[in-house]
Amino acid sequence: MALVGLGFGEKIHLPALRHCPLTEPVALWHPRDERLDQACSSHGLPGFSDFEALLADPRVEALVIATPPEPRFALAQAAIAAGKHLLLEKPVALETAQIEELQRQALTAGVSVAVDFEYRAVPAFMQLAALLRNGAAGTPWLVKVDWLMGSRADASRPWNWYSQRAAGGGVLGSLGTHAVDTLHWLVGPTRTVNALRSMAIPQRPLADGSGRLAAVDAEDIALLQLELESHRGQTVPAQLNLASVTKPGRGYWIEVYGSEGTLMLGSSNQSDYVHGFQLWQSHGGGSLQEIAPDPSLAFDQTWPDGRLAPVQRLIQWWAEAIRERRPMLPGLSEAVWSQRVCDLALEAADSGLRQRI
Repeated sequence: MALVGLGFGEKIHLPALRHCPLTEPVALWHPRDERLDQACSSHGLPGFSDFEALLADPRVEALVIATPPEPRFALAQAAIAAGKHLLLEKPVALETAQIEELQRQALTAGVSVAVDFEYRAVPAFMQLAALLRNGAAGTPWLVKVDWLMGSRADASRPWNWYSQRAAGGGVLGSLGTHAVDTLHWLVGPTRTVNALRSMAIPQRPLADGSGRLAAVDAEDIALLQLELESHRGQTVPAQLNLASVTKPGRGYWIEVYGSEGTLMLGSSNQSDYVHGFQLWQSHGGGSLQEIAPDPSLAFDQTWPDGRLAPVQRLIQWWAEAIRERRPMLPGLSEAVWSQRVCDLALEAADSGLRQRI
């Protein structure tokens, strides 16, 4: 397999590929030769700055594309046309229509495409999903999600693609696509959305050291009100609060209030997005009690960076789907639904009108 993109890809995907028994990294790609040479020297792998040459290499059966959002669509199209299986970082593309086009092309080409919604592979989230399926909260009445992080609270952090709405930046792409997919998985699909968005830090310094400031038009705060349709057909109101500028920030918390009780999952850990999750339950009007982790869902191996283990597990699922020639989940279908909600949230925030899916 080849790794395309050397940010999150080099830090997380590359070691995950090496630790998965069904995958082996064989090449790296980056458009800048200097950055590529540095990574190839560090990891002992050949490198390509020509994407067509990478696709022509017979050792490359599949690719992980972990670039910034803007180039992903064109890279994924070329890879699918070459018959390569894909694992895509999210947001998969800049808009829903692009993901739908990738879905059509992948079905025609017969390739397996995974999307890195790695919270589906985190043990505490998997345990929460099982509890909800088994009726631990009864009929869901209200769902509340807070994902309040401080990674971009420093106003001196330089302006880059994350600051640009047209380049796929903003908290809806980075956190919202994950959170919406998690809600769809745990509860059910979105039917309507209202939204507010804001830029708490409206300007950031350019990275060239000139001291000049550039305007930020990608939101660092987004507040969404959703109507979900539960897996049992009921309408469930949901509130989703996202921020990348809250300091210290609450972290990531999911609360499900139902007819028979409450389930709560959360972590205040700001250093990575996976470590530290705990699960609580209350019955009726009783107090919340912590639930012991399910050992059957535990990772075989963990690392200091909590993101590596769930990404490795998801890569394992993807490799098994390729080997068994069956659809991958989470894949492009899940990405379409998540991106559609985020696209409509932007429309709702711009227009002030509720959007219907």
